[in-house]
Amino acid sequence: MEYEHMTLKDWMITMLIMCIPCVNIVMMFVWAFGSNVNPSKKTYFQAALIWAAIIIVLEVLWFVLLGGAAAMSSMNSTYNLISLF
Repeated sequence: MEYEHMTLKDWMITMLIMCIPCVNIVMMFVWAFGSNVNPSKKTYFQAALIWAAIIIVLEVLWFVLLGGAAAMSSMNSTYNLISLF
């Protein structure tokens, strides 16, 4: 199947759809893995999903490290408070 270039109008509609909460997430998967999708749109959304996965993993690691540091700090101050008595 021969695809035409994505026009400015096509990208404007795509961006408008991406502004709608919840719909944007569903449409990212549809456009990234759909079979009847313009190849440039398909690769763009595949790359966007890969970046989203990388960012989510980094955020989870950040919160785990922060949570561990907070727990250690809390345990240390509780130990210091108990040792005063």
